[in-house]
Amino acid sequence: MYLGLDLGTSELKALLLSDQHQVIATARAPLTVQRPQPLWSEQDPADWWLALVQVMEQLRERHPQALAQLRGIGLSGQMHGATLLGEGDQVLRPAILGNDGRSGAQCEQLMRDVPQLSAITGNLAMPGFTAPKLQWVREHEPEVFAQTRRVLLPKDWLRLMLTGEAVSEMSDAAGTLWLDVGRRDWSDVMLAATGLTRTHMPRLVEGSEVSAFVKPELCQRWGLPARLPVAGGAGDNAASAMGMGLVRPGQGFVSLGTSGVVFVSGAAFAPNPAQALHAFCHALPGRWHVMSVMLSAASALTWATRTLGFADEAALLTAAATLDASARQQAPVFLPYLSGERSPHNHPLASGAWTGLRAQHGREDLAYAVAEGVGFGLRDGLLTIPASDPPLSTLSLVGGGSRSTWWAQLLADTFGLALTLHEDSETGGAMGAARLAWLATGGELDTVCSTPPVRQRFVPDPARGAALRARHQRFRALYPALHPATITATG
Repeated sequence: MYLGLDLGTSELKALLLSDQHQVIATARAPLTVQRPQPLWSEQDPADWWLALVQVMEQLRERHPQALAQLRGIGLSGQMHGATLLGEGDQVLRPAILGNDGRSGAQCEQLMRDVPQLSAITGNLAMPGFTAPKLQWVREHEPEVFAQTRRVLLPKDWLRLMLTGEAVSEMSDAAGTLWLDVGRRDWSDVMLAATGLTRTHMPRLVEGSEVSAFVKPELCQRWGLPARLPVAGGAGDNAASAMGMGLVRPGQGFVSLGTSGVVFVSGAAFAPNPAQALHAFCHALPGRWHVMSVMLSAASALTWATRTLGFADEAALLTAAATLDASARQQAPVFLPYLSGERSPHNHPLASGAWTGLRAQHGREDLAYAVAEGVGFGLRDGLLTIPASDPPLSTLSLVGGGSRSTWWAQLLADTFGLALTLHEDSETGGAMGAARLAWLATGGELDTVCSTPPVRQRFVPDPARGAALRARHQRFRALYPALHPATITATG
């Protein structure tokens, strides 16, 4: 039995996995994000611990025998968050999350200060990454920075609480801008650029290695075996790939979470920073992946649901689906940059827009435009991924947005690629964390990282795809044309 813990921004999810690939149980605890100022996004790490206690108590109440048989725990989590710790590992301020956009100026300064930044990290400096956040703290909260003794990513702070050990792993560390991604080691150059040294960083392991052991008092509290190992784990997207068995070169997925991701596994370090493509370590030794990221995917639907007065996201998508082919061609075009954008524009202050509005348009037209616009944003990201041999022909579909078969088909038509929905696709991160625990305790890769059964396959329709590509050209022209109007005055 293996336990996967996945710390997201909206919830902490736990999953119990048997060595027969059966999901024995899941548990969830909700989380909220605080936005005290424009562009800011924060959480109190204490809330992460309370959420972990909540899910562990749920599991102990309902599945005590399964917990007693655990062989390992794996961790997955939201990437890029900065958790600052002082003497005695006390938390110095709320954690600054990955979708926080306040550090745009610090990114520009880092690119000037370290001309070789992209060569070291494989990426551009973006506000989502961890290093610019510390530079912002250094400039705006110098008293906090002076007290900082350690910086941990969110899931690694949970590991510290579980085990007493400060450890990270390659896939999550690659999202900090402090890692030499090709060498899989901390970069002294990048650390120095933000006033830090290796003493501020956790020890590094591979995601499939044992990182530490659960504290004895917690084993006793939750009925766990003594000296229970905790795997290195993975950042959320690498963990999702592990959960779906997408670890071999050319395999990948589209994720429809709060943000949207196109992820493709590779056997080598293959950066493309010019188009804001992310090149990170995978959760397995000697493997990497590339990833395009848009900041508003399913969250754009949530916003539109609230703004347009639909009961829920399902109702919005049902309304969008009522448009026939002619109405789709006449629908407004939506720019989904509600929280800025990463791939391919890399602009934290970009904002959204509906364009092409006419008096005959109703909220179903606006709803369709939002669903389509998210797909176009994801297609923009897909186009930044280098061509592979053989060419990419299919992607798996994961995340909460994958519940809608209509939206899944729209995305397949937009990409011109087949999309595959697997069983347990919504538990990818927690499943991947559990599988990494399995690997860390002796599991074989081919046995552990199987692909879950296919639930449904979405094959692109050539006629719909041609119509969407024409609208996508309008979409792509809008960002440069409206660029001054899409930038807010917030600095």
